[in-house]
Amino acid sequence: MNFDLALFEQFIFLIGQITLVVVIGSFLCALLLVALSIYSIGRGKLYFPRFLKAGMVLLEGLSKALFRLFGLEDSEVLTFFINLHNSMNKKAFSEVPVEERAVFLPQCLRSARCPAHLSPEGLKCRSCGQCTVGWWRIVLEKMGYRVFVVPGSSFIKRMVKKYHPKAILGVGCLNEVKEGLEISDKIGLVSMGVVTLKEGCVETLVNWDDILETALLGIDPARIPGELADRPNGTSYTPTE
Repeated sequence: MNFDLALFEQFIFLIGQITLVVVIGSFLCALLLVALSIYSIGRGKLYFPRFLKAGMVLLEGLSKALFRLFGLEDSEVLTFFINLHNSMNKKAFSEVPVEERAVFLPQCLRSARCPAHLSPEGLKCRSCGQCTVGWWRIVLEKMGYRVFVVPGSSFIKRMVKKYHPKAILGVGCLNEVKEGLEISDKIGLVSMGVVTLKEGCVETLVNWDDILETALLGIDPARIPGELADRPNGTSYTPTE
């Protein structure tokens, strides 16, 4: 069997050229992605969101390295990614009937003295008044949501498999929310994320107004509970037409 060394060398050279083009193209694409992201962050407005989201998924590692090079922390990048995801999913979320939505709250929001016990569907909140989770759970359920207080992502996957919601609103720390949004995308589930104000295992904080703003998307004003006029945080809520 004759071996054509010249042909083999040409083949290797071609592979090398293709690899070089791919590497340079990926770098330039990541550089454009980072530049556009930084510009969007600075302006407070998303530009070319579909390109940004696709790029963040395909070139995440390289993009993160470039973000660090430009002085952006991982937390800033994750926050931008979550805001980007929410912006792109807002319309789809608002079109899902509230009865087919679910809210997942992290157990770290509860009081350290919480009397709730863990069940196969998460914590069974007793609305004891020692934290605001119970009050908001009732309000969200009156709006039509199915609400879960869960200790981890395994419970979320289990409840999604059991109840088959078409849209979910997840609350958690930066990494948890990002991971949840990515998992939702993979299984074709419309998702929105709200990040807690501080991280920890107990008595963390969240801006409930952020949760409410998302939860009200596409909701008939007639379904908005009157209790929102006198919320635990002392602020008032005026429904918009």
